[in-house]
Amino acid sequence: MKTASMIGILVLILACGVSAFAQKPNFTGSWTMDRARSFGLPGNMNQTMVVTQNGDQIEVETKLIQPGNERTVKDSYTLDGKEREFTPPAPAGAPPGQTPPKGKRTAIWMTGGNGILVTEVTTAETPKGPVTSQVVRKWTISNGELVIAMYVDNPNSSYEAKRIFVKK
Repeated sequence: MKTASMIGILVLILACGVSAFAQKPNFTGSWTMDRARSFGLPGNMNQTMVVTQNGDQIEVETKLIQPGNERTVKDSYTLDGKEREFTPPAPAGAPPGQTPPKGKRTAIWMTGGNGILVTEVTTAETPKGPVTSQVVRKWTISNGELVIAMYVDNPNSSYEAKRIFVKK
């Protein structure tokens, strides 16, 4: 009986050890948004991304495509939990010469290492005074697809958006 108990405990310890060292997802690749299954974004926008990941560093080049307007936004995340200053891109349609918003960002691996959480707080100077917004992005890979859930909170609204990408 003691032998069976010892074997059971050993199996449990090994199982815990294996899950503790489970490999984190690698987001590297060229991704195209599945417009039909995504929500919370302009109705006429499409999006592609090229993601390069090296350990805890992720580089992202996003192409936002709308009729008569295509722009590319480059960004990076360091997944170490440290708060970093960054300059978010000016919103589409912002008047020329407008002071770009300022922001602080924290990026971490989710508990269990099955995705990442990126939290951004930005402040934009407007004619009516400063406006502060918070965006939380949750990146996961599910069934070979990249899912980015976004939770946006600002003085004018709070909403959720989800973008589902398939690998090219």
